[in-house]
Amino acid sequence: MLSGSELIAKVKELGEVSKSELVRSCGYVSSKKDGGERLNFTAFYAALLEAKGVSFKDADSGRKGKAGRSLSYTAKVLFNGNMLVGRAYTTLLDLKPGDEFEIKLGKKQIRLVPAGGVDDEE
Repeated sequence: MLSGSELIAKVKELGEVSKSELVRSCGYVSSKKDGGERLNFTAFYAALLEAKGVSFKDADSGRKGKAGRSLSYTAKVLFNGNMLVGRAYTTLLDLKPGDEFEIKLGKKQIRLVPAGGVDDEE
């Protein structure tokens, strides 16, 4: 499998060939169990980007934990009238599938109290 300046030179040399032929000619091919060939497009494009100076390794090196949005602690009523409490919140509270809650309604508010638990608001 070509990489770096060799990969860029080969891509320029081949010019207007099909993407499959380009990947095959640069050596990004592996064998299937049945003996057929598998073209590794993802590995080829990753190597091409890295050869052109785009590095994926450095982008994630300083990151710790999971990527994603931070919790906003707000929710919207959806078009169908439902309201969703996301997985991040249930994980934060260590809730498990099957945990039950009593729904307590107040003036323009909804409280979820663990079933059989004590409601501090009462």
